[in-house]
Amino acid sequence: MTLAPVSAFAAGVPGNSDLPLTPQPSPGRGSVAFDLPGVFVGTAEYGEGPTGCTVVHVPAGARTAVDARGGAVGLSGGYDYNHAICLTGGSVYGMSAVAGVSEELLARRSNQTKWDELQLVSGAVIYDFSPRDNAVHPDGPLGRAALRAAVEGEFPVGRCGAGRSASAGKVDFARAEFAGQGAAFGTFGAVKVLVATVVNSVGVVVGRDGTILRGNYHADEDARRHPSVDYAIASDAPAVMGNTTLTVLVTNVRLHDVELTQLSRQVHGSMHRGIQPFHTQNDGDVLFALTTDEVDLGGLKPAGLGALASEIAWDAILSSVE
Repeated sequence: MTLAPVSAFAAGVPGNSDLPLTPQPSPGRGSVAFDLPGVFVGTAEYGEGPTGCTVVHVPAGARTAVDARGGAVGLSGGYDYNHAICLTGGSVYGMSAVAGVSEELLARRSNQTKWDELQLVSGAVIYDFSPRDNAVHPDGPLGRAALRAAVEGEFPVGRCGAGRSASAGKVDFARAEFAGQGAAFGTFGAVKVLVATVVNSVGVVVGRDGTILRGNYHADEDARRHPSVDYAIASDAPAVMGNTTLTVLVTNVRLHDVELTQLSRQVHGSMHRGIQPFHTQNDGDVLFALTTDEVDLGGLKPAGLGALASEIAWDAILSSVE
């Protein structure tokens, strides 16, 4: 059990311009291997926050569907085709990390600006200020550093990247516990699916047997409990703002645009099993579903792919709190 500290939310705390910030590696506790050639993942952090960002880079580009839910979405780009996805802490101020990824990709293209040379980057943010007393946020240099650190076939997990100061079970800030970034990978014949998620939710993380694994910890009871218990007691369930779960799904399956959109919705909707409650007014949940368009579904139906990917998504949630 690792309770997240509660910020005093004081004015005058140090921010990026007050500190000599240098991007640092953000390896987490380890990584999840995946076999999707041409897909690279990098992380970087500012330990002074701590806060960080995670970049999924597909140099060849990938068709994308975006499913954004909840009442507090922080989303940049949202394109239907991307060369990179940037997940970042820092709330709205972290959007500059997404711009940093764009700047780095522009430089890698020798500043070519012809329309078909443009590198498309979408991003989304989590609010990760609640467990820390500073205004340090991911910025352009950190976004560039995360992209430069990207390697093929490994997804860092744990308290790293965009999940560096993520927390779960924020029915009350004092009951929140640190979560992080998780990933899982599965193969089904020639079909491959990677799901990675940054859990920074109002809801608690729930195991497959119904056990609450992270969040809403009541110190007086030395136990976690389901938020529904607190919500049944109006005086015990304040409205805590500043939450979001960000997810990236990458598959190699050729899907029509409608099928890819439905896959994003089906998998995103399934994640309520592992995070309860999910998609609330105080969450800004976003899922990016990308396909590298390499293999056909074969005998597998789109709904079946969604069902299999949904199980991988639950594994990714569990990975975020191991």
